[in-house]
Amino acid sequence: MTVIRHPRPAPVRHRHRPLCGRCSGLALDLGSARTRAFVAGRGMVLDVPTVTFPGSGAVHPVQRGTIVDTPGAARMLERLGHRLPRIGRPLVVVTSPVLGGPAYRAAARTAVGVLRPRAVLTVPGARAVALAAGADHVRPLLVVDIGAHLTEVVLLADGAVTDARHTALGTADLSDGTPGELITEGVIGMVTEMLRQDRTSLTRTALLRGVLLAGGGALRPDITGGLPGGLHCAVQPVPSPHTAAVRGAAGLLTAAHRHPPADGVL
Repeated sequence: MTVIRHPRPAPVRHRHRPLCGRCSGLALDLGSARTRAFVAGRGMVLDVPTVTFPGSGAVHPVQRGTIVDTPGAARMLERLGHRLPRIGRPLVVVTSPVLGGPAYRAAARTAVGVLRPRAVLTVPGARAVALAAGADHVRPLLVVDIGAHLTEVVLLADGAVTDARHTALGTADLSDGTPGELITEGVIGMVTEMLRQDRTSLTRTALLRGVLLAGGGALRPDITGGLPGGLHCAVQPVPSPHTAAVRGAAGLLTAAHRHPPADGVL
């Protein structure tokens, strides 16, 4: 008897398309120092300085967590557009400083418009960090995000921001001889103020759980070394803390595609 063997069909690979129910679009982190883009299913596709060149010199359109030059930010994204995957009209999720407010969100949506998105949603950076870390969102959580030009301390409860503080100081300020302890003291001071003004037990409960560290400063022992003693609690950096916010934002793409929020804020 002759047995005829048919070759096995090649496995079907999922293609990431704008209208796919499992993945759709682009996550952006417009930082003061770096701009990062992450595509679900493809990973990090962009990690470049946040800078544009309208004339003879470099201009930084994002400063201290504020978009100070919206047209400049748009020009930067337009210039970088050829380095992004061609995914039609993407859904874009942009991280935002917790205290950036409506002004930051409006400027971000305007700048991202050059990518011809079908929708632009924003998510607080600290919430994106918690998502990237896989943290339990039900219990209160303190997130400390130490960036290049901005340091944030954010209290989350049930996944929502309940309190936040920031200081216009970051790792880039240490290059001129500023000691890292200055940022350490700033974080401790902000947490102390949150404790003093908190009429609930949320901040204290979060401290018992420990603090989640993100941002490039989470990799600086000269900054983080004094935090456990100063805060009297455990301090845990998230994996790859400098990219945690954009990775967390990317994790929201599928949910946002299926159930977009009415106000554009995740």
